[in-house]
Amino acid sequence: MRVRDLNWMQLEQYLASDDRIVLPIGSTEQHAYLSLETDNILAARLAVEAAEPLGVPVLPVLAYGVTPGFAAYPGSPSLRPETLVAVLRDILDSLHGQGFRRFLIANGHGGNTFAREAAAEWSAGQDAAVALWHEIWDGSPDEIAAEIDEEYDHASWSEKLPWTRRPDAELPSGRKPPFERPLVRTPEAWREVAGDGSFGGLYQRPDEDVLRVWAAAVEQLRERLENGWPLEP
Repeated sequence: MRVRDLNWMQLEQYLASDDRIVLPIGSTEQHAYLSLETDNILAARLAVEAAEPLGVPVLPVLAYGVTPGFAAYPGSPSLRPETLVAVLRDILDSLHGQGFRRFLIANGHGGNTFAREAAAEWSAGQDAAVALWHEIWDGSPDEIAAEIDEEYDHASWSEKLPWTRRPDAELPSGRKPPFERPLVRTPEAWREVAGDGSFGGLYQRPDEDVLRVWAAAVEQLRERLENGWPLEP
């Protein structure tokens, strides 16, 4: 049910019986030895895996987010916070005009979380529509990750999945100490303290560990998409 695999007539037919749609959002930014599109890959794939059994369409991922701290790393463009909010509102307004009423925003990038308030404000201004904000790692996925290895963070083992790792990049085998956030929050200072970009912990664990976290994230998003709506269809 990816929108890229549908034409407009098929989507219009879907709207005759359902009004849900998923918008994954992420960021293009450094993830140490992992893909620069790690957040996008995770948010988009997770949304599809969760929504497909329910027959709910998934929009293309919004691939740019708010990540000014990584500006000194090549390939890490950032939006201004007001730009991200404006884009989200425009997307919601446009789709609402086409008949969609229940929107699940699946966020895979922590720098975007502030926009949760904008989604709530948009919902409050509608008579019969709602935009749910969903952090893909919060809740059960985070709890399972902490049970496996409590040291996990940006670009660590918890984000190294078969679809985010680069086969041509050899990951370090050791555990990186947690880094301390710089007192002066300039991009250059962030790069100096983060080094290769990982925020600490192991760079990799067995796939079976991270896939446990992934399965919990898929299940949680699917449950939200199926039963988390305050409005009737």
